[in-house]
Amino acid sequence: MCGITGVIAFNDEGKSFLDKVKKSCDTLAKRGPDGEGVYHHHQVALGHRRLAIIDTTTAANQPFTDHTGRYVIIFNGEFFNFKEHRQTLINKGVPLRTHSDTEVLLYLFIQEGTSCLEKVNGFFSFAIYDKELEKLFIARDRIGVKPLLIYQDKDKLIFASEMKAIMAYEIKKEIDFESLYIYLQLNYIPAPHSILKNVRKLMPGHYLEIHKNEVTDVAYYKIPYHPHHYPPMNYDEQKQIIRGLMEESVSKRMVSDVPLGAFLSGGVDSTIVVAIASKLIPNLKTFCIGFKGDKKFDESQDAEVVAKMHKTDHTTFHMTNDDLIGSLNEILDYIDEPFADSSAIAVNILSKYTCDHIKVALSGDGADELFAGYNKHKAEWHLQTKKYLDYLKLAEPLLHTLPKSRHSKTGNLIRQMHRFALGAKMDSKERYWRWCSFINTLEASKLLLNDIDRNEFQDRQSDYVKYFNDGNRKLDFNDVLYSDVHLILPNDMLTKVDMMSMAHGLEVRNPFLDYHLVEFAFAIPESSKINSKTGKRILKDAFDDCFPLELKNKKKQGFEVPLLRWIQNDLRSLIEDDLLNDDFIKEQKIFSPIEIKRLRQKIYSKDPGEVHAQIWGLIVFQQWYKKYFVT
Repeated sequence: MCGITGVIAFNDEGKSFLDKVKKSCDTLAKRGPDGEGVYHHHQVALGHRRLAIIDTTTAANQPFTDHTGRYVIIFNGEFFNFKEHRQTLINKGVPLRTHSDTEVLLYLFIQEGTSCLEKVNGFFSFAIYDKELEKLFIARDRIGVKPLLIYQDKDKLIFASEMKAIMAYEIKKEIDFESLYIYLQLNYIPAPHSILKNVRKLMPGHYLEIHKNEVTDVAYYKIPYHPHHYPPMNYDEQKQIIRGLMEESVSKRMVSDVPLGAFLSGGVDSTIVVAIASKLIPNLKTFCIGFKGDKKFDESQDAEVVAKMHKTDHTTFHMTNDDLIGSLNEILDYIDEPFADSSAIAVNILSKYTCDHIKVALSGDGADELFAGYNKHKAEWHLQTKKYLDYLKLAEPLLHTLPKSRHSKTGNLIRQMHRFALGAKMDSKERYWRWCSFINTLEASKLLLNDIDRNEFQDRQSDYVKYFNDGNRKLDFNDVLYSDVHLILPNDMLTKVDMMSMAHGLEVRNPFLDYHLVEFAFAIPESSKINSKTGKRILKDAFDDCFPLELKNKKKQGFEVPLLRWIQNDLRSLIEDDLLNDDFIKEQKIFSPIEIKRLRQKIYSKDPGEVHAQIWGLIVFQQWYKKYFVT
């Protein structure tokens, strides 16, 4: 796991940017604290910051060149099945000089070209330059675990692992207001767009070829999906396959030349990962965080029960409210594109303390999206089966009038029922987008002073939900999950984990996202995943022996923080005197002063609703704006 950056010039003006690669590389130091390197050749410059995980010797440093000097690679990620391909290369007489996966990937590309991607099981973004043809190849992994951003104009193409590394080339910065409009709804910006015009994100499963000033974008992978046409397998056969695939996936992800452990929350997903990994590594190191004085946000006791069952070497980092508040400046400073999933705060703290013990952590990310683990999945399932539908439609006007809040038991129940009732009145695509959002399109419009391009927004929105029922067939519940894997998983969940873990030089691996397991997840029907009693049905049944008895029927608990309380108290001065101050809002000329003032007042009302998520999104944006746009 590392950070990469590079530029390829299309003309003499573009060549003037080649010398900026070192400055860009420096911005990625936290991603790669173990070494750096820069490569120049004619119209190309490549930079690399290394986090040494496999073959930690200097011989494996990057940029890495083949023995002929023709090809050079910079690689961010891991190639888990590299050893089998390494032996094949040796048998063919390839003169390998390291034990790294980077070298194996380079020679696979030299021998097989773009088809080498079919043999790589892992997560990655990488670039390979062919000096003889003066041709650059850039690729991103199938699922989108590792990020890659692209800036392109008539003079050059720039790429990097992070937005700050792109901006280090001193590009023109111009806010994309359609992206901001979507951010206000989702609290993140989905690929391929970014907060800046002319900067895009390379889509998962895509590669670029840049040759003779021509840029070609190719989709090399798409998750196979044939709804309503599932192979004839009974449920017991499905469970056996799921278990086998998961055990194989965890085993592949144990390859490391540095200390390895696992995150453990006590929930279904991390428990399965730890149960498998603990059989492969005795006294596996596991880690979780606990919030002192707030049991609502504390899963540490559950994690300790699981750790005891699987005999892991477990560490709980007990955090106070002051510890969490104290980390906010660190998070806000590291974020280089507005991203406001507040659970990033907890991931940041967990990563910060875990990296003192290990350099690689296994995680349970992806299971909720693949196997229906969220509350919205239960709600969608009930609507598709028509349960409670008529009652909900009748109750919606009453629910609308009642106070709603995530931070009280009754208020949260009313909030959930109201969202459910509103969703019951919508068609499936409209409902999907609304349930992915914190506010609706009208509320987002009111926040902005200037009108956005409605056609552009609708085109983007349609593209984001294009996997949700093509309209020519009956809706399949797996459409929801397939959409989640393309929208929420790479753009929210994986972005959060990559950003917060790499801020501390910690590599996080996701066994549930092995592409073989992902493909099988979409080869089984919805009934294997969700029913009236539970989501993630097949995971719970296939790994029944891995869960402590007292946790088997425990409700899912999110990785959350007491955000509303912070906004009402600890962050009040930051909100009222600085970032959302009336004078600054008027001077900025982006947001409606009237709407911002209304939101500030709603914080302290009896019906705060989702205001904490809106305010946090605005805090993140404003801090980003001040850092990168206010001189």
